[in-house]
Amino acid sequence: MTDAELARAVADEAGQLLLAIRARGDAAGKALGVAGDREANALIFDRLRAARPDDFILSEESLDDRARCAASRVWIVDPLDGTREYAEGLDDWAVHVALAVDGRPRDGAVAVPALGVTHATDAPPRCAGTIGMPPRMVVSRTRCPDLATRVGAAMGTQMIGMGSAGVKAMAVVDGRADIYLHDGGQYEWDNCAPAAVALAAGLHASRIDGTPLVYNCEHPLLPDLLICRSELAQATLAAIAAAQAACK
Repeated sequence: MTDAELARAVADEAGQLLLAIRARGDAAGKALGVAGDREANALIFDRLRAARPDDFILSEESLDDRARCAASRVWIVDPLDGTREYAEGLDDWAVHVALAVDGRPRDGAVAVPALGVTHATDAPPRCAGTIGMPPRMVVSRTRCPDLATRVGAAMGTQMIGMGSAGVKAMAVVDGRADIYLHDGGQYEWDNCAPAAVALAAGLHASRIDGTPLVYNCEHPLLPDLLICRSELAQATLAAIAAAQAACK
């Protein structure tokens, strides 16, 4: 099994487990989110350690082993991206499983189990449809970054609210949106798998200053992200720079 196939298989299995946990009905609200995070994380670790025993794993739900910083291959996972949406019975939550090699997002899968969809680098999708007129920008349903609001206004975008980072990124991958701009705090596990899939699909994925996304850093904070149609990258980066300059 290739690394990309493994990422898909593990993300799919963790997604099915999360659906089963929610269907059990023995927890609700915050307790349901805690159970989902814990059980999905254990499954992912078991599968990756069995299949790739020499690789390191960085997960939101586990103690960070800083020895990974010297490793070439590190799996970066979020067992349940969108815990709030999961606990509230919504559909827009995801499972992220990615492999960073020498700091770059090489292979990955983003499963959206409640919708029965997984996008992965073993069979990367190609962006469907044309760019929206106006372009469609996907943002957090509850915490839209101020920068995204200002850039959206400057570009005349239609703003679409969604849940987890993975779901928002996959909306650009499958053509339901054109731009995903985040500013204000994410970690490597929030966007490594989405970035791997987006890049494999031919999209632009970078920091909001246009520099490459780098993973397996000593401190896994990765506070900002731009995923968009490649045709919109230059205009979006210019709008970001202008919005930031106007605030200085």
